[in-house]
Amino acid sequence: MSGVNLKGRVAVVTGASLGIGRAAAVALGRAGAHVVVNYRSHAEAAEEVVQAIRDAGARAIAVQADVADLVAVEQMIQQAVDEFGKVDIAISNAAFSDREPFYEADMEGFRRTVDVTMWGAFHLLRSASRQMIEQGTPGVVVLVSSPHAFIPAPRSMAYNMSKAALDHMGKTAAIELAEHRIRVNMIQPGWTDTPGERKFASEDTLQRAGAKIPLGRLGTPEEMADGVLFLCDPRNEYMTGASLLIDGGISLPWWANRGSAAPGD
Repeated sequence: MSGVNLKGRVAVVTGASLGIGRAAAVALGRAGAHVVVNYRSHAEAAEEVVQAIRDAGARAIAVQADVADLVAVEQMIQQAVDEFGKVDIAISNAAFSDREPFYEADMEGFRRTVDVTMWGAFHLLRSASRQMIEQGTPGVVVLVSSPHAFIPAPRSMAYNMSKAALDHMGKTAAIELAEHRIRVNMIQPGWTDTPGERKFASEDTLQRAGAKIPLGRLGTPEEMADGVLFLCDPRNEYMTGASLLIDGGISLPWWANRGSAAPGD
C-alpha cells in the first residue's frame, strides 16, 4: 500500500517470520517504521525478515518469544523500548490451529490453539497498551482476526472460539483505550495462501478450493499486509473498534458463489 508514512514509528509484530506476519512486518518497514520481528521457532526466517526491513532503510531486530507466555511478551515489549525507545504500533498476528472434530480433539492441541490465538493476542494488547499509556503518546493496535470469528467452520472449534473472543476483546479495548488516543482495530483475512494453510492442504487442493471462492482465488499475505498498513496509517486516525474484512467474498452466502441456487429454490 503506497503513500503510508510511518517514519519514526516503532512496531512490534508477532508471528512475523512467516505468512501474513512476515508480509506485515516488511510492509511496515517499507513505510518507514522500525520493527520488532517476533518469532517462536523459525529463527532463520525471522532474520530474513529483519534483513528485508533493513534493506528498505528501516531498523529491525528479531525477538524470540512464545506469545502464550505473558511474561515473555512483556519482556519483548521492554526489548523494543530498550532498542528503539518506544512502541507506537502493535500487530497481533501469531496463531496456532489444530483441525479435528471437538469431540475427538487432542486437548493439548485444543488448549494450545486458545493459548496462542486468544491469550497471545491479549498478552500483546495488554503489554503494548501499558507501554503506550506510560509513554503518553497515541498508539495503534491491530489484531489479526478471521472470518472464523463469525463463521462456525467445522473441525476448527478452538480456533473459531479464539477468533470470536479476539474480536470482542478488540472492541472492548477500543472503548477503554480511546481516552489514551490508542486505536484498536481488527483485520479479518479470508483464506490466504500461507505456510500455515499448506500444513493442511496440497497445492492442488488449495488451487481447486480457491477457484470456488467468489473472486476465484486465495488471498496473498501481501494483500492482508496492505490492510494492516491501512489501519496503521495516521490518516485513518478516526477508525477504532472496526473490523476490516478482506476475504474475496468467502463469507458471503454460499449460494452467491458462482450463481448457485439459494436454499429452497
